[in-house]
Amino acid sequence: MAQKHGEKKGIKAIIQKMGSYLSGMVMPNIGAFIAWGIITALFIETGWWPNAELANMVGPMLTYLLPLLIGYTGGNMVYGQRGAVVGAIATMGVIVGSEIPMFIGAMLLGPLGGYCAKKFDDVFQAKIKPGFEMLVNNFSSGIIGFILAIIAYFGVGPIVTALSQAMANGVEVIVNAGLLPLANIFIEPAKVLFLNNAINHGILTPLGVEQAAETGKSILFLLEANPGPGLGILVAYMFFGKGSARASASGAAVIQFVGGIHEIYFPYILMKPLLFFAAIAGGVAGTFTFSILGAGLVAAASPGSILAVLAMTPRDGYFPVIAGVAVGAIVSFLVAMVILKADKTTDEDDFEGQVAATQALKAESKGQTIETISDLVETDVSVGTIKRIIFACDAGMGSSAMGASILRNKVKRAGLDMSVTNSAINNLVDEEGVLIITQEELAERAKVKTPQAIHVSVENFLNSPRYDEIVDKLKK
Repeated sequence: MAQKHGEKKGIKAIIQKMGSYLSGMVMPNIGAFIAWGIITALFIETGWWPNAELANMVGPMLTYLLPLLIGYTGGNMVYGQRGAVVGAIATMGVIVGSEIPMFIGAMLLGPLGGYCAKKFDDVFQAKIKPGFEMLVNNFSSGIIGFILAIIAYFGVGPIVTALSQAMANGVEVIVNAGLLPLANIFIEPAKVLFLNNAINHGILTPLGVEQAAETGKSILFLLEANPGPGLGILVAYMFFGKGSARASASGAAVIQFVGGIHEIYFPYILMKPLLFFAAIAGGVAGTFTFSILGAGLVAAASPGSILAVLAMTPRDGYFPVIAGVAVGAIVSFLVAMVILKADKTTDEDDFEGQVAATQALKAESKGQTIETISDLVETDVSVGTIKRIIFACDAGMGSSAMGASILRNKVKRAGLDMSVTNSAINNLVDEEGVLIITQEELAERAKVKTPQAIHVSVENFLNSPRYDEIVDKLKK
């Protein structure tokens, strides 16, 4: 049984890592996608202020800028600046060798370019004569990039074009058959397992951009980003929850709906797994409404805030979008209301205490222990060696930034001179003297990435009693 638990945990970590790599190539470049979406929404023929001259930017940005940024970022993730340059060169080959926006090709060629550059250096770096390093590095980057670009042009481009077209056709068939709402049966639970960024930016955004380029909008941008289901669950907690969970739900609802930090409602669902049904019902109902009313966005809404969603809504598409968000919120609220009202337990006055107890039992069943700052201090790690604190999440934005802000204020009030920042897990660097704080679901990946660091995992970045414990230990 323990082996099966370990296998499941390992599989989930692998899926999260793969999804994180996909989203990690898109997330840092979301600003460029938004810029493209704004230009499209404003200046195309059906935009707010049609301008044929400025609309000339839409095509080149879609064809060249966005895929090159993805390829460059993918190469950088594998092997830094050198890998980024080779990845961008290789991506150019697949862009020119195809007739559609090459986002999938960029996700393949960018990391491949970085990998090839890394392997070349592993073999030849130690053999370079002193004084020839720059010459060899520059020419090797150019030659590797040249070879990969040729391969991509003749080989990868046509294959990825066919694959992308098949995926686009599949999505079209699903949409035409009215089956798209069923996707939320998988999307909503996957979000709570911290695959939200991987789903949205690794899969739906590339497909949505291609669809938007043809039709002017895409419903795919709304599947994961819809803030309605999460809002409905949090509002249900406001009226029918108990203890600290009820007290904190109103603030969480504002952060989730307006701030776009969907991760904030995940612990509320994990506390009562039956609420998965509320999230699924809200997601299905919202997407069904989007489908029948013809809703869509011109570009990705990131973060999934109602403000970002409305900003990316085409001029004639506000009613369908708002209706889908509202229906998703109402349905998830009604289902969550039934679940919460039917709950007869009386031991949930302490939200964090209940969550901590749940996590402890979960870890015990797996033969594991939950590490705390106290455990680490009592073993072979001294808090005095901590030089800085990093909050790490999948994307390095949103929830980790808010958690870092909360602890930074506590550290400052305690009179401690210590840096508190946030980062994506893939961008962490293994070094000593660093305390890394992650959410429970992502702790394993962070430990694999940075084994020398001190690790503490929390259930909720926005409301964890461990922050005060950490500050107390640091003061001592």
